Amino acid sequence: MNEATADPGYRTIEVAVRGGTLHTALWGPADPAAPTILAVHGVTASHKAWLALSRALPDVRIIAPDLRGRGRSNGLPAPYGMPSHAGDLAAVLTALSTGPVVVVGHSMGGFAAVVMANLFPALVRSLVLVDGGLPLQVPAQLSDEEIVAEVLGPAAERLNAAFPSKEAYRGFWRQHPAFSADWNPLVEEYVDYDLTGEAPQLRPATRYQAMADDTAELHRGASLLKALAELAVETIALRAPRGLLNEAGGLYAPGYLNTWADKLPSLSIREVPDVNHYTIIMGGAGAAAVADTVRAALAAP
Repeated sequence: MNEATADPGYRTIEVAVRGGTLHTALWGPADPAAPTILAVHGVTASHKAWLALSRALPDVRIIAPDLRGRGRSNGLPAPYGMPSHAGDLAAVLTALSTGPVVVVGHSMGGFAAVVMANLFPALVRSLVLVDGGLPLQVPAQLSDEEIVAEVLGPAAERLNAAFPSKEAYRGFWRQHPAFSADWNPLVEEYVDYDLTGEAPQLRPATRYQAMADDTAELHRGASLLKALAELAVETIALRAPRGLLNEAGGLYAPGYLNTWADKLPSLSIREVPDVNHYTIIMGGAGAAAVADTVRAALAAP
């Protein structure tokens, strides 16, 4: 492992995984015995998605990797999929944690967290699923590519685009319906980190194939369905009432998550008001709500 220090409280480390190393960030106390969470980002994101949460939890040690195929871990080879991510996350916790932790997963990160809790139960204390982690409501007959288009839309399309400058990429995101009314310096830092390459051929860091493989699995992955059927840790799912494009209705339709809570005794549901799929973790109000939930999970016996 090679550790590099950036600003106070933020540092990065490389953790050995299959095919190379997983680029991993840490915020908060240096003491491994401090209250610790593992934060798992979404399908086309990076560890920088947790900047707002790190500000809301300054006394909590946050471990946040760039998942395989994303961020500065985008050179790691396939296969992708939730069991592969779960194995990577287990390697991170084995290297950086002294015991089971609360695992917080946003969007696809929630699915990886659920599978990790099933495959590596000794590493997971409880789960906080942030607008993710439960099967998506998409028609069964859709192809994998149709599922990508249905669920992600423009978020997937941008992965095949090139941008002439950092400013052009910021402009793309500033006009995005999810951020047009909620742009802030932390979102800008997240956006800047997402670029790789050299101008005028800057590209988003997420590999398209990693996104496509993982998105298809969120709907029909056998590992997820098994993990949910065997869910054995306390789990809270936070729902955003607005979706990826800030549209009403959200990623999960109103009431849908309650049907899963009826099936799973360890699952409870909470709605976070006035947020969309992105601002539930990247906006101030959303990050504060997630932080409150994390603190409660850390305090639970």
